[in-house]
Order: sequence, then C-alpha cells, then structure tokens
Amino acid sequence: MTTITAPAPGHVWQTLRDMASAPYRSAGHFAWRFARGKLGMDPVFRHLLSRGLITPRAQVLDIGCGQGLLASLLRAAEAAAARSHWPADWAPAPHSARVTGIELMPRDIERARRALGDAAAEFVCGDMRHTPFPNCDVVVILDVLHYIDFDEQAQVLKRVKNALHEGGVLLLRVANLSTDWRYRYTTAIDRIVMTLRGHRLPRLWNRTIAEWLHLLESLGFTVDAAPMSHGTLFANVLLVARYHPR
Repeated sequence: MTTITAPAPGHVWQTLRDMASAPYRSAGHFAWRFARGKLGMDPVFRHLLSRGLITPRAQVLDIGCGQGLLASLLRAAEAAAARSHWPADWAPAPHSARVTGIELMPRDIERARRALGDAAAEFVCGDMRHTPFPNCDVVVILDVLHYIDFDEQAQVLKRVKNALHEGGVLLLRVANLSTDWRYRYTTAIDRIVMTLRGHRLPRLWNRTIAEWLHLLESLGFTVDAAPMSHGTLFANVLLVARYHPR
C-alpha cells in the first residue's frame, strides 16, 4: 500500500510564490522582483488562501489591485491544487475564482495586463471613489482605504455593501491608529513608498480598530478582526466583514 504524504504548507507557499511571480517576468524585472518580495514577505496572501476567505467560483473585486498580484496568486493556487500540491489542513483552493481589479495607477495596470492578460482578471484603471463596482461575492481592499478622507471611506464602503451578494465578504486590511511605535513605523514607510511613486500625502486617514468596527457594523456587516503583521514590523489588522441583509 502506497502512502501519499500531503506537501508541507511552507513548501507549498514557496511553490505558489514562484508560480504567481513568474508571469511578471514579461512585465519587466521590477514587476517580477516586486511580486516575489510582496508574496514572500506579506502574510496576508497566505492567510487568505489557507483560511479559505476566497471561496471556489467566487466573483472577486480587488480594489487597489496594484499590478494584479491577487489575481495571479489565485490562478497559481488553482493550478497547484489541480496537481494535488495543496496542504490537507488548508481550506479548499479557490478554483474558478474570477477577479475584477481596480487600480488608480496606470503603470500598475499596464504591468498587470502585460503579465496576466485577460485570462486571470479584468483590470480597470480608475479611482475607487467613482469607478462602478460589479456585483461580487468577495471584495478585497488591502492598505488603500486610508488614502481617502473619512466621508469618502464611508461612501466607498456603502458602495461595496451594495455590490456584494447576500452572504458576501469584505476583506479589509487597515493600520490600527495608535501611539504605538509600530503604527508610526507603518505610516512612515507608507509615506516614503508613496513619495517614491510620485504621490504627496498631506494626510493619512487612519482610524482605530474600534472606529473601523463601528463604521462597518453601522452598515450592516458582522466583523471579525485578526492581526495581520506576522513576521513584519507593521501595525496591520485584517477585518473580515460579512454582509447579511436584514
């Protein structure tokens, strides 16, 4: 009798990182290096897959999608699972997920399209405050909502709620506003990165986690919060907000 051993999660993640990064070689050395670095160091992507927060056949809206890393990762996950390269203790792979990515930066959209074409996702260059949101099962907003003011944040989240199917989920990562050094470090790095990308940020519109919870719950979401900075120096928290209309 032959015993089949499930691959170790760490090995699977290295494989997924390599598979998801590979398409960016066609978009240039910077795009490829960025993909490998981001997927290798940011814990949120592995968390989304291992916990099954993006379900099979989900229609996914990725707001602030950058160069399309999430779409590439979901495609890599489907391919890995089809080859039985998937940890037994992870949730099912998100096969047949379809992504619509919205991104303000034209250069990032160009990289996404050059790397992935239209097979993995539809990429839209636009401002999240004004671009129409398609109906969807999952909305992902990672580290971008604090670039717009509080009123605009509330309006975007109302539109997210209206776009979600019943039982849909918003995956929102934010920095936890505090006097802690991790928060100060997070905002300092954020400002440096955005300045290097040509954006001046007179203010970052962050909130405490309690304030984020209050806002989301006032819109009808049920919210769980999980620290999402493992292995880093940042003060990030992932808010998993599920919407069930009353």
